[in-house]
Amino acid sequence: MDMLIQFRFQNFKSFRDDTILDLSATKISEYSNHIISSGNEKLLPAAAIFGANASGKSNVIEALRFMATYVIDSFMYGGDNEKERTERLRNTPFIFDSASKRAESSFEVYFTGNEEHGEKTYNYGFTLDNRGIVEEWLNTKAKTARDFRRIFYRNPRELLLDGISSRQEENIRLSLEKEVLVASLGAKLKIDILKTIRDWFYFLNFADFGDPRENEFLSSRIPRGFSRSKQVQKEVASYLAAFDSSIVDFEVKLLREDSQGELVRIDALHRTKDGRIVSLPFSQESAGTLKMFALYPFLQDAMEEGGILLIDEMNARLHPLLVRNFLLAFLNPEVNPKHAQIIFTTHDAWQLSNNLLRRDEIWFTEKDGDGASSLYSLADFIDEDGSKIRKDENYEKNYLLGKYGAIPDLQYMDVLRRN
Repeated sequence: MDMLIQFRFQNFKSFRDDTILDLSATKISEYSNHIISSGNEKLLPAAAIFGANASGKSNVIEALRFMATYVIDSFMYGGDNEKERTERLRNTPFIFDSASKRAESSFEVYFTGNEEHGEKTYNYGFTLDNRGIVEEWLNTKAKTARDFRRIFYRNPRELLLDGISSRQEENIRLSLEKEVLVASLGAKLKIDILKTIRDWFYFLNFADFGDPRENEFLSSRIPRGFSRSKQVQKEVASYLAAFDSSIVDFEVKLLREDSQGELVRIDALHRTKDGRIVSLPFSQESAGTLKMFALYPFLQDAMEEGGILLIDEMNARLHPLLVRNFLLAFLNPEVNPKHAQIIFTTHDAWQLSNNLLRRDEIWFTEKDGDGASSLYSLADFIDEDGSKIRKDENYEKNYLLGKYGAIPDLQYMDVLRRN
């Protein structure tokens, strides 16, 4: 099973300082059934990130998305076109002080590999500035080992390829440019261990339901097999019945199939109170129904294949009970045998209810007076009395009262007041 242990980054958008999102289980007592053993690690299936608007919640996910995109695509980068280079790195550093604006940004992950790769632990990262890669490294640790072993390390002065064969090393040295990652180039050259790194990022699933431009996406994302399989259509109808029992089936017509994918017409079949079946174009369903439909392929992939799902604005357009139901699929080991993980941002304080998440699955973002964001876990939070948060506290109430920070600094809205 490939699971995220820790994501660490610095100097990205609103995050100026060293920032860590850690999915390692701490030594707290609640919900021990959430803990997943992967290699020698004790890991968690969920991280919920709360915070005020513009506090940096989305930037945590965006930082990992940036890292993933750079790993996947950088083998195509290179050359001396300064405009293109600047465009790739646009908006990445913290821009509200001159030192950070010129400084490098760093990204690092620790994750576990699946049984096929011996349940190794991988540590991969890189730093870069507007000229290209400053440092890059990969270390691995076998399940039975105590220490990490270096596979490669690179900076502008040296390239050390300890875990790469001499033939493969020559190919990398001949082709590597300052903007290109060794991991990306090595995967393109079919070097197994570097392909493992690239593939881990490739199979991250990102969904942004807070962006108004996602409306078209909500109505167009089709579950795997949905256009042709009546069984899949029945399964999706059953899934939607968890919150809209009137939808009993679908009529699906394949309009076109080409290199761009499938174009289908979907009608939802509703059963009325008097037993009649009424057909409604699916695009006319509520935004909440469309979002739950769009979430189904992500849930389908996660439960069948494992992996990591990252959702920005999880609560947008959804009732809190629907969000809770979706999360329970990840938190229940019987429903989630592949140990998929979910990382999501939300404004919904109701999800802080004590009977859902562990303290180390709850995270907050807050922005200081300099405009710099910070990220911290409820399990690590120290209150004004110097005490850690107890598991029997009312998290929702205390959060809304500002005990944990990460809420808006509200001012009286008198902009429309007339003299």
